[in-house]
Amino acid sequence: MPPTAPRPEVLPDAMKKELTMNTPPFPALRRRFLRVAGTTAAVWGLGLGRAQAQHAAAKDAPGVPALAQLRIGYQKSAVNLVVLKQQGVLEKRFPGAKVSWSEFPAGPQLLEALSVGSLEFGLTGDSPPVFAQAAGKDLLYVAAEPPKPDSSAILVLRDSPLQTLADLKGKKIALQKGSSAHYLLVRAVEEAGLQWRDIQPIYLAPADARAAFERKSVDAWAIWDPFYAAVELDIQPRALVTGKSLSSNNSFYLASRAFATHNGLALAVLLQELSSADAFVQKNRKQAIRLISDFSGLDAGVVSLFVQRRPASPVAPLNAATVADQQRVADAFFKLGLIPRPVQVSQIVWQADAARLAQLNRP
Repeated sequence: MPPTAPRPEVLPDAMKKELTMNTPPFPALRRRFLRVAGTTAAVWGLGLGRAQAQHAAAKDAPGVPALAQLRIGYQKSAVNLVVLKQQGVLEKRFPGAKVSWSEFPAGPQLLEALSVGSLEFGLTGDSPPVFAQAAGKDLLYVAAEPPKPDSSAILVLRDSPLQTLADLKGKKIALQKGSSAHYLLVRAVEEAGLQWRDIQPIYLAPADARAAFERKSVDAWAIWDPFYAAVELDIQPRALVTGKSLSSNNSFYLASRAFATHNGLALAVLLQELSSADAFVQKNRKQAIRLISDFSGLDAGVVSLFVQRRPASPVAPLNAATVADQQRVADAFFKLGLIPRPVQVSQIVWQADAARLAQLNRP
């Protein structure tokens, strides 16, 4: 079995009183809470070096409040979540909870499940939360991973006459509506000097989009890893463009408002474990590839390619730059009439922990 990151010590029962977003913890517990959250905050410039934060968290982590259940939505691209699932980490950290995992083909389907109460937590790309917020779904951004611009692309077949973004005019382009690929295509059209009405978006889930792409029912396909890596190795399409210079391709962890509000400490520990999973991936690449391949059924070569394109991805609360970047995504969709109303991303960012984390900078 592959090694797992060391688990933080468990505090005595007296220390395990649940902390909520609405009830300030006792000072000692508050300090312990901040040390846990500091593990992820370090990488985003919130006052601790990464090594210092990891040491502090491992040395003095808090006990975790009891959870009855923890239902997590994930996709094949959710490397950190997949590692936690395969290693059984959360089942150990939350021994009293029924931890269940549900796989989704893309972010929009995952957030629909989250919004109707079928999940507590999940990971998506940049566009799904924008569409969910515009539709009035009650969810919160709780954390983000660093950008992955190389992990998405607009593909054409090798023998396609399309050579530039301007060549997309009048063409059929397959994509998952409301996915990160949707925003990539929006930016590509803008970069080409075209209007959205100049192209023919064909909204298909990834599996159906690939089938349409291979039988030449569409002219191009906007897609993300690991679907991108899989088709790249199988049929060697050309990337007309990747996300580089067009889209940050951010990944976001979202939670139901009820879960984030009433399980603040448990959520902080969950984010810490996600960063520990990423550290495992960076230090044990071959073992991580095997874990992901065994879980997903993807060829190890496909997994290796998409993990190679993925930068180190520790998890941290959203900072101001990430919120601003995500607001640009939302504004672009509204400008094109692709969402029914404007949204303010900052209104659904999990603010309580940001306030606590800010105290890490205080002497």
